[in-house]
Amino acid sequence: MIHRIRSVLVTCVLGTAVLAASAQVRIGFIGTLSGPAATLGQEQYDGFMLAVEQRQGTLGGVSVAVIKQDDQHNPDLGAQLAQDLIEKDKVSFITGVTFSDVMLAMAKPMARAGMLFVGSNAGPAQIAGKRCNSKFFFTSYQDEYQAGIVGRYAVDRHYWKTLFLAPDSPSGKDQLRGFKRYYSGEVVSEIHVQAGQTDYAAVLAQIQRVAPDAVVAYLPGDMGVNFIQQMNRSGLLKKVPLLTVGTVDGTTLPLLKDAALDVLAGAVWGPDLPSPTSKAFVAAFEKKHGRIPSQYAAQGFDAALLIDSALKETKGSVADRDALRNALDRADFSSVRSGFRFLRNGFPVQDGHVFVVAKDAQGRASLKRIATPLEGNPDWYWDECR
Repeated sequence: MIHRIRSVLVTCVLGTAVLAASAQVRIGFIGTLSGPAATLGQEQYDGFMLAVEQRQGTLGGVSVAVIKQDDQHNPDLGAQLAQDLIEKDKVSFITGVTFSDVMLAMAKPMARAGMLFVGSNAGPAQIAGKRCNSKFFFTSYQDEYQAGIVGRYAVDRHYWKTLFLAPDSPSGKDQLRGFKRYYSGEVVSEIHVQAGQTDYAAVLAQIQRVAPDAVVAYLPGDMGVNFIQQMNRSGLLKKVPLLTVGTVDGTTLPLLKDAALDVLAGAVWGPDLPSPTSKAFVAAFEKKHGRIPSQYAAQGFDAALLIDSALKETKGSVADRDALRNALDRADFSSVRSGFRFLRNGFPVQDGHVFVVAKDAQGRASLKRIATPLEGNPDWYWDECR
């Protein structure tokens, strides 16, 4: 209970300007805020709170209190936190969620309660398809989508022989499946490493033996940092194109710096996109936090803008949940992305870009868009949503 109270008070200090008890609308934020992946959840939260603070602690013109909770990447804990936010805190929305296993566990108590959910990262196939819920919306992407961007790009560049590298986990297999949806070449080698692996000498030797046209890697967090640093030191990074998913972004580039130059990434957002909302978001985030925002932060920012748009439409009222749901579905807001609208499963139709790691105007390693292989594409599960 102490942790829960402290989370609300911190939110107030950051700018809601009202105590949770007097706020007109309560919003629960659940994310992974501790452990190796804490940066990802914190970025989601920082992006969301930036939008709240820009509106002086309001969304849709009404005061909000954001109750921040750490799921510790524990599905059981995530489900319990969701239940507590619904029953004890009486929230009108739940947002956030970093990992798909936590999302799957949370979906059950939220569905039972008819809770409005605005996810800003995790997008499991089950929730996009047969277990979809009309009150769930996502400002991110279905988990396999970004690997599909890379698959299409590999075909466009005639990389007909690829080596695929990912953790031996459900998410790793999801990425391989997403890649193959658009890739018509041959995956000559599939390497599944242990979660948290730090030594990639055997993988580098395999790359040299196989001599692929390109390496495709899904290695989030420190795994990607270690692999890219070792591939750079070996000289392979200058010989074999490296295409990545969830590996180089605003959370890892401050550690990788120039070691990641020329690495490619498939993503739905990057800091150089021309959207006026995106440009303003990047400038405001950098001013506040002193760092280039990641896609996790951009998705969190969009989540707040989406809730803001729905509350504007209902004039701040949360009494009619169906009216709020319909307002969320219309997505009447200016996103950090272009061409943003929802399918019936609550996932967006959006562009898929390829970025290269390059130095920005200040000499920092950042992401520069070089291609948009997928334009206005849906995910692959929406037609299973009934």
